[in-house]
Amino acid sequence: MLKNLQLKKHAMTGISYMLPLVVSAGLIMAIGNLMGGSDITNLNHIKAGMSIPDAFTTLGVWGFQLLAPVISASISYSIADRPGIAPGLLSGFIAYYIGAGFLGGMIGGYVSGWIVLFLVKYVRVPSWAEGLRPMLIIPLIAGVIDLFLMFYILGQPIVWLTNLLTGFLQSMQGSARFIFGAILGGMAAFDFGGPVNKVASLFCDGLLIQGIKEPEAVKILASMVPPFGITLSCVCSIILKHPIYTQKEKDNIKIAFPMGICMITEGCIPIAMEDLVRVIVSCTAGAAIGGALNMTFGVASPVPSGGMFIVPAMTHPWLFCMDLLIGSLVTAIILLILKKAPVEKKVEDENEEELDLDSIKEG
Repeated sequence: MLKNLQLKKHAMTGISYMLPLVVSAGLIMAIGNLMGGSDITNLNHIKAGMSIPDAFTTLGVWGFQLLAPVISASISYSIADRPGIAPGLLSGFIAYYIGAGFLGGMIGGYVSGWIVLFLVKYVRVPSWAEGLRPMLIIPLIAGVIDLFLMFYILGQPIVWLTNLLTGFLQSMQGSARFIFGAILGGMAAFDFGGPVNKVASLFCDGLLIQGIKEPEAVKILASMVPPFGITLSCVCSIILKHPIYTQKEKDNIKIAFPMGICMITEGCIPIAMEDLVRVIVSCTAGAAIGGALNMTFGVASPVPSGGMFIVPAMTHPWLFCMDLLIGSLVTAIILLILKKAPVEKKVEDENEEELDLDSIKEG
């Protein structure tokens, strides 16, 4: 039954619509923070004018406040098309203002979409009102139903669950932080931008909305460890005269490394496909170690994406770089130990047998 509901498809649609907002709002807020700006909540101060750094920071904060409504509306739209947008936005705003956060926005999006689908199927109106049905009648009824569900039935349990998770993560100390960072880092690097990475990314983005920024730094680090670690292992193999890559793989590494600087892990996929198990084990181990150290040291990122370009906006940027180097070194060392000498595929020049046209008889 859950398969027929296409939960993953709708979630991925919501994430794809939400990510540009996450990245742009995060970068704007980071620029404001670097200039010494602060979030302005006093409306009179806004009307009187504010400094440019304050404007950057404030706009970034406002952008993050829109994340729950945007993902809710996007999921609802994925389920029910355009009639689902307005109820989805309303559910998302309710989720934000009652403190249900990112999780409340996602659940509100599913609920709104399914309600609209039900109404589209079963609500009938006179022919003269058919034009109002998708634009007024269905969004209105769905919005009223969302109001009662999110305010009085679903909202408070989600708030309780969100607060419980937030409190647990904020209370973690010592070994608990180390283990959490290792698990999160390993997940983010495991499949080079695939479904496991997306789950970890979604989890980190949800925590960022709740003000927990350390997991974002772990996600960013773990996404860069595979390309950096593989590149480092290639350089070391050349220096040590211990070949582990074919020329084709080396050419792919030249592409994967600059992509890694921008936090794009997918460049490692062609390299991994040549030796899947060893590359996955090495990259996951390195990312887990780097993520564990990053979480333990309390490195936090206010921006969910951007690679090395947003490192200055992090807390303890030098610690982040050190953890990234350690994780990449672990990956490189394991690759140097596990990978075998490459076997170049030789392309044999075979002389094609010439076709004897004289042997063809006319019909």
